[in-house]
Amino acid sequence: MLQINEIKLPVNHDGNALLLKAAHILHADRNEIKELKILRRSLEARKGEKLSYVYSAAVTLKKEDAVLKRIPSRLKAKIRKYEPSVYRFPYTAGEDAVFQRPVIIGAGPAGLFCAWELARAGFRPLVIERGKTAAERKADVEEFWKTGVLKPDSNVQFGEGGAGTFSDGKLNTQVGDRMGRKAEVLSIFIRNGAAENIAYDAKPHLGTDVLMKVIPSIRNEIIAMGGEFRFRTACTALETENGRLSAVITSEGERIPADCAVLAIGHSARDTFQMLYDEGLSMEAKAFAVGVRISHPQELINANQWGEGYPESLGSASYNLAVQLEDGRGVYSFCMCPGGYVVNASSEEGMLAVNGMSYSGRSSGRANSAIVVTVAPEDYSSETGSGAKAHPLSGILFQRDLEKKAYEAGRGCIPVQLFSDFEKGIPSVPAEGLVNMAEASAKGRILFGNVRGIFPERLAEDLTEGIRRFDGKIAGFAGKDTLVYGVESRTSSPVRILRDENLESSLPGLFPCGEGAGYAGGIISAAMDGIRTAEAAAAKISGLVCGTHPC
Repeated sequence: MLQINEIKLPVNHDGNALLLKAAHILHADRNEIKELKILRRSLEARKGEKLSYVYSAAVTLKKEDAVLKRIPSRLKAKIRKYEPSVYRFPYTAGEDAVFQRPVIIGAGPAGLFCAWELARAGFRPLVIERGKTAAERKADVEEFWKTGVLKPDSNVQFGEGGAGTFSDGKLNTQVGDRMGRKAEVLSIFIRNGAAENIAYDAKPHLGTDVLMKVIPSIRNEIIAMGGEFRFRTACTALETENGRLSAVITSEGERIPADCAVLAIGHSARDTFQMLYDEGLSMEAKAFAVGVRISHPQELINANQWGEGYPESLGSASYNLAVQLEDGRGVYSFCMCPGGYVVNASSEEGMLAVNGMSYSGRSSGRANSAIVVTVAPEDYSSETGSGAKAHPLSGILFQRDLEKKAYEAGRGCIPVQLFSDFEKGIPSVPAEGLVNMAEASAKGRILFGNVRGIFPERLAEDLTEGIRRFDGKIAGFAGKDTLVYGVESRTSSPVRILRDENLESSLPGLFPCGEGAGYAGGIISAAMDGIRTAEAAAAKISGLVCGTHPC
């Protein structure tokens, strides 16, 4: 099997073009190719050049050695042997094995994919989730967006699928994949209804509407493999014996015996973080980012990224922006949602946070992204000074302060402001056309006001300067129709729950996992960490340690 790289084709190429181009590069007849598999597809949109797709593909040939002899030396740099990596879970529970089934706390990407691998290996995991099933959760979220009545355990943050369910469903990650865990995650998504192109697109996405179907399918397969789910069931305490985990106590008052539990709680389970701190678990404050959601006409982004006269088949363009300011802070775009919506993502009464969301079609007509600035413990903790160490939960206090101010600025609605007014620090006055534009860009009630006033002045000025700089990269980014919404405060967990080389916390038997524990930053990286943690948990159950297999 051969891999061919850098196969460039026009964006409007037909279905046979890739096969023909691969045959041309190989100096082979198309009939000599038994099979072609796309490995990667990216869009090349350099200024001044025609838009094109660039592919990597694997081909199976009838007579590989004969073809290799014909390939000119100038083309051999594009071609190499291809050996597909197949993920294999390293442990299996024996049919007669006696063990306490592992408990997985949280049904977000980390928890679900951890449960999948453990269930497939015969370990019969029990998943507890404080929120509701995807269908029930969807109804609660849509009612919240309509009325403003929040259900603290069933919202954009909590419920089956985790916070990523109400997002663009982006599946790209920078995490390395030498063990094949990323490919495993994507194959599970495809098996449960996702489109096959997510396996090779450079920027794959699912969309909230697709996730609403895929996530329950994954849950049902886990159940079919021997797993169990309990929704509306939170972990409220941990029981220990001889310094080790012995049971999980739930909000239903149940004591679940457990000598192995995976903690996949997500970045917004603030009450659980407090409980873990009170239990004496080793944890620390970590850097994260805060800022605003910024919204533009999608056409503005398309024209800037692709040029005039771009093919409509390309859909909605995305962007990725970053700048380092003179004060040393970085300002960057995060979780960019082409053709999407700004959504009210609150999870606590009297506080307000926003996120971005797209459906699979990305057809809202507006583009939005978080524009955020990095904050470190020394920025947000009162415990600063020589040798001082931030309180592990100080980042949560900082987030809550911003979210209270956002709630007040919008009087319970999403506060929104023209960027031109954000620069000046004056509230935006709603005009009819402006209100219609802002409402069309959002899921949840909106109110014009002063978003800038939510932030400490140093952060507000950094955000302002960053957006001004981005206008030099995308013309109109800071234009007259640019809207900002506040506050984007849940970019990642403000806490890291420490774990050792075997992925255990300071409480033996408890495995912190995923984004909430501080080890991931998105759907794919969280799912990959869930699989890695499943390996470590299975090793523990099997009486082994993680060091006995490659981690």
